[in-house]
Amino acid sequence: MDMNLIAMLPEWMKADWLGHPVWMWLNFLTIILSVMVYDLGLFSKKKDAIPSVKKSLINTLIYIALAIWFGWSTWADLGPKAGMEFFTGYAMELSLSIDNIFVISLIFSSLAIPAQYRHRVLFWGILGVLLLRGIMIAAGAALITQFSWLLLIFGAFLLFTGFKMLFVENEHGDIQNNATLKWMQKHLPITKELHKERFFVRLPNPQQPARKMTFITPLFVALVLVEIADLVFAVDSVPAVFAVTQDPYIVYTSNIFAIIGLRSLFFLLEDMVHRFEYLSKALAFILIFIGGKITASQLLHYHMPTEISLAIVLTLIASGIGISLIKTRKKKG
Repeated sequence: MDMNLIAMLPEWMKADWLGHPVWMWLNFLTIILSVMVYDLGLFSKKKDAIPSVKKSLINTLIYIALAIWFGWSTWADLGPKAGMEFFTGYAMELSLSIDNIFVISLIFSSLAIPAQYRHRVLFWGILGVLLLRGIMIAAGAALITQFSWLLLIFGAFLLFTGFKMLFVENEHGDIQNNATLKWMQKHLPITKELHKERFFVRLPNPQQPARKMTFITPLFVALVLVEIADLVFAVDSVPAVFAVTQDPYIVYTSNIFAIIGLRSLFFLLEDMVHRFEYLSKALAFILIFIGGKITASQLLHYHMPTEISLAIVLTLIASGIGISLIKTRKKKG
């Protein structure tokens, strides 16, 4: 932002919050809220409309362009190092989002959620993610400030997760045996059928037909499972970004800019997500690399330049996507 404009701001907007002026956080939140209003008002103009591939592609490109613009703005305001850290965190989170799309697709298919209702689950799911990630990142930043040795724990965890992804078969596709789903089916009143876009519905009580009670619909069950799926992915992605930078502003903004485009990215890639079967291996190598990087910095005091880290992350992502598309080019869909 122009220095003359900053000087005109009230003092409370120039006050420090989590290492940066309040106006920077408000600027970021204004952008995100504007994007969410756009997504709700334009992307879902008809409540039961299925977003087209063309519309999804346009929105995905808009979100990527917006993230690049914000990254360059961060570069200009905070310097090249912060800009590089933003792009590294964004690239990692975006690649993890593609893997997350596979799980979300399985949730929808397992619960027989029609395509025209999936956008509602994803919209509210992303709103929940904004809050959950904020809580996790704020807590992580506070803990790292007090206990710097936690970075070594993060590094070891990323190494463990990366090697597990590399050598253990991925079994997260068994949605019907999901513990949360089983608990909800056992303890909560769930309707057998959908009620259009409604998450809750009032129906006669099976025990007292004259009285009504509130039931949850399969659409709400899908929302809960999507939120939990993101929480599981956040356990990997948040430590990975903290391994790149301990600046909560960079961690949160890079995470959220990657996530806000998840809905349009889902409708763009849903029918061909099976073609990214080698991407999980690339993600495993990324987690191993980031885990090794943070471990080396803590134990050996070697700090790899951020631009080299970004180049390695982008190379691994591009390799995973490229090899997947080449190896699966004969598959339908």
